[in-house]
Amino acid sequence: MSSLSQAAPSSSKFLWTSRIIRGIIVLFLLFDSITKLLRVPQVVAAAAPNGFTVRELVGIGAVLLICTAIYVIPNTSVLGAILLTGYLGGATFANVHFGMPVPVVFLPVVFGILIWLGIFLREPRLRALIPLQQK
Repeated sequence: MSSLSQAAPSSSKFLWTSRIIRGIIVLFLLFDSITKLLRVPQVVAAAAPNGFTVRELVGIGAVLLICTAIYVIPNTSVLGAILLTGYLGGATFANVHFGMPVPVVFLPVVFGILIWLGIFLREPRLRALIPLQQK
């Protein structure tokens, strides 16, 4: 048997912490994608100085919504995390490119870490791949 199949199951604390982190992340991502899809005037106005058109915002919102949906489904959550990591990498690049303040630049990085932490706490096979304990 491989070490991946012998990984210890998630504890109740890990599972609930994972659910809370994932819930907060998913709510934020849904809010962000829906405001873009609905063309909320404040979102359009905030993106306009950086050169984003309404059509581009709707496309970005659709991509984010699809990636978030893939992340929410337990069987595809790792694929969703990979896709969201790419999305958030693009957001980080855009923030750097447009000269945003440092806290704004690091916000997508923090969300990316939380996305993976949510899976790491829930999925013992991932913890087996990335052992953080000292031996």
